[in-house]
Amino acid sequence: MISKNSKKLKVIEVYDFCELRKDETNGHLGLFSRKNFSMGDLVINFGSSTMLDTPNYLTVQIGINQHILMSPEYLQFTNHSCNPNLLYNTTTMELECLRDISIGDEFAFFYPATEWKMSQKFECHCGEVDCIGLVQGAADTPIEILNQYKLTNFIHTMLKEKNKG
Repeated sequence: MISKNSKKLKVIEVYDFCELRKDETNGHLGLFSRKNFSMGDLVINFGSSTMLDTPNYLTVQIGINQHILMSPEYLQFTNHSCNPNLLYNTTTMELECLRDISIGDEFAFFYPATEWKMSQKFECHCGEVDCIGLVQGAADTPIEILNQYKLTNFIHTMLKEKNKG
C-alpha cells in the first residue's frame, strides 16, 4: 500500500473506475478509485491472461498450482493492506468491495486471503492499527489472524485440509 502520508502521487494511467498512480518518493505503484463504492458492491469482473504453476508477485492463486496473471492487467497493481477494502473472489471471478470506498481511496486486498504460499514474504508497512507485520501466505499466517478476514473458498478449503493433518 502506498504510504498515506505521501503527497507526491503522479497519475500514470486512467481507467474506467480507477487510476494507476506512482509514488514519486519511492516508485511504488497503486490503484486508486475514481468512483464511490459501497460495501458489497461488485467493482469489476476479472479473468486470467495466463495461468502459471507457481506463484509470483503479480499472480493471484485460484487453486493448487493454479496462479493467474490478472485480466485486465492493471489489476496487478492492487496492493496489500491489513485493512483491505477489496477481495478477489476467485470462485465468482469478481472483485468485491469489503467496505465503503471513496473517490481517491487506494484499492487494497489482504494477500493471505488468496495466497496459500507466497513467492516472496515481506514486511508490511500499511500503517494500520492491526498491521500483521510479516505478510506471507495463509499456510504460514496464524489462524487467529486469518479468522479476522474474508478469505477465498480456496483458502478455506486449504485450511480445512491443513487442520485434518
